[in-house]
Amino acid sequence: MALRSKEVRAVNNRLLLTATSLVAAVVVGVVGLLFPNSPLGQIVGTIDASYASAALRFTVPIAFAALGGIFAEKSGVINIGLEGLLIISAFTGVAVADALAGPAGATQTTLWLGFLAAVLSSTLLALLFAVVCIEFKADQIIAGLAVWLIALGLAPFASQVIWGSINSPSVGTLANWHVPLLVKIPVLGRVLFDANPTVFMLLAAVPLTWFVLNETAFGRWVKASGENPMALDTVGVDVRRVRYASVLLSGVLAGIGGAGLSLGQAGLFNGSGTTMVDGRGWIGITAYLFGNYNPLGAFGASFLFASLDALQLRLQQTGFDVPDALIGIIPYVTVIVVLTFVGRTRTPDAAGEHYKSGEE
Repeated sequence: MALRSKEVRAVNNRLLLTATSLVAAVVVGVVGLLFPNSPLGQIVGTIDASYASAALRFTVPIAFAALGGIFAEKSGVINIGLEGLLIISAFTGVAVADALAGPAGATQTTLWLGFLAAVLSSTLLALLFAVVCIEFKADQIIAGLAVWLIALGLAPFASQVIWGSINSPSVGTLANWHVPLLVKIPVLGRVLFDANPTVFMLLAAVPLTWFVLNETAFGRWVKASGENPMALDTVGVDVRRVRYASVLLSGVLAGIGGAGLSLGQAGLFNGSGTTMVDGRGWIGITAYLFGNYNPLGAFGASFLFASLDALQLRLQQTGFDVPDALIGIIPYVTVIVVLTFVGRTRTPDAAGEHYKSGEE
């Protein structure tokens, strides 16, 4: 009963935070429109179709990491190495695209080949993580941290070897996809139907992930693997295979997110500091916890964080009279606020636990 009441409080906190955010956004918008010369009005004035497009692009790495984390954790494997998967895929995509580029530079074909290589590299690293955790029953948290640290050290080192610098040269970005007729819709046309390919992938991946988890046999196996693996084993489904598949899916999805960051947005790899990924994998974990393992909720939380990131960049570009350092922490303060108000999310009962079938 106590556990049930905690779950109810967590849901109520999410609903309250969501409703409060929506009301606050409406109030800010109305006040900004009524008083366009006020500081609030200047902030509201920066929000337009190009801002919404940027927010969607910024959502890509966070949301794909969140979707990948949902698959892994719902199956019983806590993958906190999502940050590392984003890093390795962001680097590999640029490295392969640059290696395949001709004298005239990278083409769309070489960029797409780099994109595929990025997804493959992330998937292989996720496979290594799965083997260590499932076969050798290593601590999942430590193994996840190891994945992050390996990628954090390996990518800048490889960049130094390849290019003589931790930052790569520019290779360009994937060209936008245009949807005829729909692109002419006012505002929404520019935001949704004239976008980077990875944005289209994300808009397809979110409902597809929800459908797979809720309407397919595999989705039911994933949930059972994380909640009651013994029951799943009893009906003849191999728990190990389900967990392997789920972790590999987290690698594929995180790979798309990392490639979307480097090849869909920046057109290069930046290995300075915490690399260009800059905590997006960790925010992805926060997003799916806030969304209570629901892909739609995880996307909403990811879009919230990405919108704030886009806003702080827009404010800096417009010369808003606030210290850059203060503006830059807006997304991260929001993460803390979200975690504070949402409280603890109920994780799958068997998450983080190793399972040994009766046949072993």
